[in-house]
Amino acid sequence: MTAEPEGALSEDLRPRIRRGVRLSHDKVRNTPVVLHPEGVLIPNPTATAVLELCDGERSLTEITRLLADRYDAVRPEQIRSLLDRLADKQVVEWT
Repeated sequence: MTAEPEGALSEDLRPRIRRGVRLSHDKVRNTPVVLHPEGVLIPNPTATAVLELCDGERSLTEITRLLADRYDAVRPEQIRSLLDRLADKQVVEWT
Protein backbone atom coordinates (compact mmCIF):
# COMPACT_ATOMS: atom_id res chain seq x y z
CA MET A 1 0.00 0.00 0.00
CA THR A 2 1.23 3.48 -0.78
CA ALA A 3 1.78 6.17 1.80
CA GLU A 4 -0.73 8.98 1.70
CA PRO A 5 -0.88 12.19 3.70
CA GLU A 6 -2.57 11.54 7.05
CA GLY A 7 -6.31 12.33 7.00
CA ALA A 8 -6.44 13.19 3.29
CA LEU A 9 -9.54 12.30 1.32
CA SER A 10 -8.93 10.41 -1.90
CA GLU A 11 -10.29 13.21 -4.11
CA ASP A 12 -8.02 15.75 -2.37
CA LEU A 13 -4.79 13.84 -3.00
CA ARG A 14 -2.34 15.55 -5.31
CA PRO A 15 0.15 13.27 -7.04
CA ARG A 16 3.48 14.55 -8.26
CA ILE A 17 6.47 13.03 -9.93
CA ARG A 18 9.06 12.31 -7.27
CA ARG A 19 12.32 14.16 -6.98
CA GLY A 20 14.96 12.45 -9.12
CA VAL A 21 12.37 11.12 -11.57
CA ARG A 22 11.57 12.66 -14.91
CA LEU A 23 9.35 12.07 -17.87
CA SER A 24 11.45 12.34 -21.00
CA HIS A 25 11.45 11.34 -24.66
CA ASP A 26 13.73 8.58 -25.92
CA LYS A 27 14.83 9.65 -29.39
CA VAL A 28 16.12 6.19 -30.30
CA ARG A 29 12.84 4.44 -29.48
CA ASN A 30 10.77 7.53 -30.36
CA THR A 31 8.69 7.04 -27.23
CA PRO A 32 8.16 8.65 -23.82
CA VAL A 33 10.19 7.17 -20.97
CA VAL A 34 10.27 7.60 -17.22
CA LEU A 35 13.82 7.91 -15.93
CA HIS A 36 14.18 7.07 -12.25
CA PRO A 37 17.02 5.96 -9.97
CA GLU A 38 16.03 2.30 -10.27
CA GLY A 39 15.92 2.31 -14.07
CA VAL A 40 13.73 3.22 -17.00
CA LEU A 41 10.02 2.65 -17.52
CA ILE A 42 8.31 2.88 -20.88
CA PRO A 43 4.78 4.05 -20.09
CA ASN A 44 1.88 3.43 -22.43
CA PRO A 45 0.09 6.51 -23.86
CA THR A 46 -2.49 6.52 -21.08
CA ALA A 47 0.13 6.42 -18.32
CA THR A 48 2.06 9.17 -20.10
CA ALA A 49 -1.06 11.37 -20.21
CA VAL A 50 -1.58 10.80 -16.48
CA LEU A 51 2.06 11.51 -15.59
CA GLU A 52 2.04 14.74 -17.58
CA LEU A 53 -0.67 16.00 -15.19
CA CYS A 54 1.10 14.96 -11.97
CA ASP A 55 2.46 18.31 -10.87
CA GLY A 56 1.53 18.24 -7.17
CA GLU A 57 -0.95 21.05 -7.80
CA ARG A 58 -3.80 19.14 -9.47
CA SER A 59 -5.93 16.84 -7.35
CA LEU A 60 -6.84 13.32 -8.33
CA THR A 61 -10.33 14.63 -9.13
CA GLU A 62 -8.95 17.36 -11.41
CA ILE A 63 -6.66 14.93 -13.21
CA THR A 64 -9.56 12.55 -13.79
CA ARG A 65 -11.72 15.37 -15.14
CA LEU A 66 -9.00 16.59 -17.51
CA LEU A 67 -8.44 13.08 -18.84
CA ALA A 68 -12.20 12.56 -19.27
CA ASP A 69 -12.22 15.67 -21.49
CA ARG A 70 -9.64 14.00 -23.75
CA TYR A 71 -10.59 10.32 -23.62
CA ASP A 72 -13.77 8.24 -23.51
CA ALA A 73 -14.68 6.03 -20.54
CA VAL A 74 -12.17 7.39 -18.02
CA ARG A 75 -12.82 5.79 -14.64
CA PRO A 76 -11.44 7.43 -11.49
CA GLU A 77 -10.61 4.06 -9.93
CA GLN A 78 -8.39 3.20 -12.93
CA ILE A 79 -6.48 6.48 -12.60
CA ARG A 80 -6.07 5.90 -8.86
CA SER A 81 -4.91 2.32 -9.43
CA LEU A 82 -2.31 3.43 -11.98
CA LEU A 83 -1.03 6.16 -9.66
CA ASP A 84 -0.85 3.74 -6.74
CA ARG A 85 1.22 1.33 -8.84
CA LEU A 86 3.53 4.19 -9.88
CA ALA A 87 3.82 5.26 -6.23
CA ASP A 88 4.77 1.69 -5.30
CA LYS A 89 7.57 1.96 -7.89
CA GLN A 90 8.53 5.31 -6.34
CA VAL A 91 7.81 7.22 -9.54
CA VAL A 92 5.09 9.43 -8.03
CA GLU A 93 4.22 10.49 -4.51
CA TRP A 94 1.02 11.76 -2.93
CA THR A 95 0.97 15.26 -1.43
